[in-house]
Amino acid sequence: MPNYEYFCENCKKKFEITATIQEKEKGLKTNCPFCGSNKTFQIFGGFFTFSKGSKSKSNSGCCPTSIPGCCG
Repeated sequence: MPNYEYFCENCKKKFEITATIQEKEKGLKTNCPFCGSNKTFQIFGGFFTFSKGSKSKSNSGCCPTSIPGCCG
């Protein structure tokens, strides 16, 4: 099962939720496990790609808001 990373706007903490793709497609409702708030949103981490014969890498993905430790 995939892990989905979330951020709580209330207590400013990151947390992960493990859910099936079917649960996510049906509209997974998340509450913060730290404070119980439903003011949460999914954040998307970066990913790296490497190519044989190339030393380039790309980092893509970002949070929708300014979160410490996210996007640099």
